[in-house]
Amino acid sequence: MKHTAFRAAVVAAVLSLAFALVGVPAQAAPKPFWTPEAMRAAVPMDHLVQAPAFTPADVARGQSAIIRSIPNGGGVWTGGGQVTHTAGRVFFVFNGQNASCSGDAVTSTNGSVVVTAGHCVKYQGTWHTQWTFVPGYDNGNAPYGQWAAKTTLTTPQWEASEDMNYDVGMAVVNPLNGQRLTDVVGAQGIAFNQPKNQSMYTFGYPAEAPYDGTKLDYCSGTTFTDFLLTKDHGMRCNMTGGSSGGPWFLSFSEATGTGVQASVNSFGYVFLPGYMFGPYFGTDAQNLYNRAQAG
Repeated sequence: MKHTAFRAAVVAAVLSLAFALVGVPAQAAPKPFWTPEAMRAAVPMDHLVQAPAFTPADVARGQSAIIRSIPNGGGVWTGGGQVTHTAGRVFFVFNGQNASCSGDAVTSTNGSVVVTAGHCVKYQGTWHTQWTFVPGYDNGNAPYGQWAAKTTLTTPQWEASEDMNYDVGMAVVNPLNGQRLTDVVGAQGIAFNQPKNQSMYTFGYPAEAPYDGTKLDYCSGTTFTDFLLTKDHGMRCNMTGGSSGGPWFLSFSEATGTGVQASVNSFGYVFLPGYMFGPYFGTDAQNLYNRAQAG
């Protein structure tokens, strides 16, 4: 009996130690997927898209050859204001590669909607994973936290055939520390079916040379309607890959950093350097927004 009791005591002690050791890692905070190092190393989405030889018909269908812009201008936004909180960098995994775009927090019923480009949520038939929004991103730092997507959405036209006229994506992000996104960073306005050919400001995190993705950059000027292969807004702007999904604003105030979002950075023609194009926010984009804010 003594030996049996002794063995039982030893087994109990060993099991107690084993459970204690197993329990320690479970109590430790999990390492975030998007570490500062991973964010700095993320490749601009546009860089991962290999552009084959293409025809105008390919371009009209949204082939990868046009999801590019050519460096030659733009500048760091030094004006401060609300845009430095609402605009941010988007990180995700595309076909096994860590990639990045840009995005913006807008006003919504659920307080959790981020607007970006369609190809920044889905491309070549694949929905991106590990999708995370980092508002106010600054060289690997996330001053307002990392907001993981609960769901990502795009227009029916982009989802079906990647039509560049409808290259709009949105994400509904999960609460963080019990708070909703726009309760923390504020929100920009959003508008649909607005008159074309107005003056606009566009923002983003271009990450291909001569930019490096560490700071918020912008362009501004009078827009025009694409006269080539889409019906998109066009603007003279030289932001590069990584700026895709960044917001275009109407009625933007440099004093407050606020505006009304009416497009996103989408593409630039390789044969027309120095210009950026963004989809018109019409009824389809409005329907997408209503789906997102109800999510």
